[in-house]
Amino acid sequence: MLLQPIDWMIVGLFFLVSLTIGIAVTRKAGTSTAEFFAAGRSMPWWLLGISMVATTFSTDTPNLVTNFVREEGVAGNWRWWAFLISGMLTVFVYARLWRRSGVLTDLEFYELRYSGKSAAFVRGFRAIYLGVFFNVIIMASVTLAAIKIGSVLLNLTPIQTILIASTVTVIYSSLGGLRGVLITDVIQFAMAMIGAVGAAYIALQRPEVGGLSGMLSHPDLQGKLSLLPDFTNPNQRDLLIGMFLMPVMVQWWSVWYPGAEPGGGSYTAQRMLAAKDENNALGAVFLFNAAHYALRPWPWIIVALCSIIVFPSLDSLREAFPHAASIVGNDMGYPAMLTFLPAGLLGLVVASLIAAYMSTISTHLNWGASYIVHDCYQRFIRPDSSEKELVLVGRISTVVLMILAAMLALNLESARGNFEIILQVGAGTGLIFILRWFWWRINAYSEITAMAVSFPVAVYLKVIHEKLGYTPIDSDLQLVLTVAITTAAWVLVTFLTPASSEETLRNFCKLIRPGGPGWRHFTKDLPDAAPGETAWQVPQGILCMMLGCVSIYSVLFATGYWLYGRYGLASSLTALAIVSAVILTRQWRAFIAHS
Repeated sequence: MLLQPIDWMIVGLFFLVSLTIGIAVTRKAGTSTAEFFAAGRSMPWWLLGISMVATTFSTDTPNLVTNFVREEGVAGNWRWWAFLISGMLTVFVYARLWRRSGVLTDLEFYELRYSGKSAAFVRGFRAIYLGVFFNVIIMASVTLAAIKIGSVLLNLTPIQTILIASTVTVIYSSLGGLRGVLITDVIQFAMAMIGAVGAAYIALQRPEVGGLSGMLSHPDLQGKLSLLPDFTNPNQRDLLIGMFLMPVMVQWWSVWYPGAEPGGGSYTAQRMLAAKDENNALGAVFLFNAAHYALRPWPWIIVALCSIIVFPSLDSLREAFPHAASIVGNDMGYPAMLTFLPAGLLGLVVASLIAAYMSTISTHLNWGASYIVHDCYQRFIRPDSSEKELVLVGRISTVVLMILAAMLALNLESARGNFEIILQVGAGTGLIFILRWFWWRINAYSEITAMAVSFPVAVYLKVIHEKLGYTPIDSDLQLVLTVAITTAAWVLVTFLTPASSEETLRNFCKLIRPGGPGWRHFTKDLPDAAPGETAWQVPQGILCMMLGCVSIYSVLFATGYWLYGRYGLASSLTALAIVSAVILTRQWRAFIAHS
């Protein structure tokens, strides 16, 4: 497919705007690391929230959703919908704690919470492990989606796609820092949403689909439309466990996944730390979760369902796109449907996909560079570095990270495979990130053990076990085994190793004011404690979390049932969403008043 002149004009204009923003804030971004990596800690909740939504609206996200829908139906999205639980927990329990910490990166937290050389080690190790290794895997996955879209829509080679997509992103990310990323994210999110809705509308107009009613009644979609798995069908027991029970009961609290980390972290923590105050941090994460789970999914799901009708098999995709046959997978159903877009709208959608790519990559580049600069270079290599030198190292790191991600992307295969790898490697570590704020006994050795155990266990179960000639282990069982082994290991080590120093723990309590029975020994005699400063707000926060989940899930499902024409159920869920939102608003006010 060739873009028409109007399409190229739209794409070119978008590139120009992004570069202009990056150049416009270059001088301010270069004044200090706090400005380059935290936007001066002065950002409002709405800007931070939209930025997080834009970041998670990546080129590989609609591809991943399409993969789930084509293989398991709409209910397959529970593999990521379940992360709303951890997201709401971050909103009402952890957002304010993060903002109180005053750290520049979430890794700096380690030397605030733990003591001694072990704390320094885990900070430095995770700076490289997450900032480089893990971060590059995520960016490579996003770049792989861009490669598939470029191959299908523009007939570009992988290298051509990478060069075009990454060059502008690297330029404005390295120049403008986080402030530039935040501003461009607003534009990119608006374009991405317009493009997604436009793509869904055009997909429904295909003659094979026959509009919304034709899609819903099409025989190829029977069994694919349900929002919940069939609990009564014994033949779908394995599918029920894998796509619903595992995510809802185990995955959300046990797995570290960027953007949905138990207890917050990575670029989510970066946004909270950039907020002007605690309440803005809380509001930002709530806006992110509401938009991420309730606003965005249905345009992607509609395109995915239409793709089943138009391209019912992988062979049909290979036949339609012979030049891309080597990278065809179910995740390719989404870009395949975009080939039917008319001139003008095609340019807008291509620009929106580029925007989705750039918003994600720019965030990961800035986030990864912050780890390299603040938690590795400044902390261990050149502690006396000037602010100018640190910003320069950050800009160089940005370029290097993009090069590494591009090289890895050329050797990856599918969005879903990468999703499962990331879940597997982070399995078993999530509970630490939840409990370390509220249980004094967890120490740096706990985290070191979790990292040291989860990765080799994941590699063995995912790769080595089968190569040794044993029967392959189901991916869901692999996740459970990794969580169980990792959790048992770090809990044992926690009790066998010394706790952090009492001075460190007392200082932590004085600064963060976490409250609760896990800190009673350190908070009972805090000097000059204001009323309520040491009160434990977790029970009230959990109530707000539950109300938030009910409200957002109700909106998500109500939207689906309105589209399905099931108006009675849709009306009931809409009413439930309104009632839960009203109660949440009252509880939220009380929560803020007593903090």
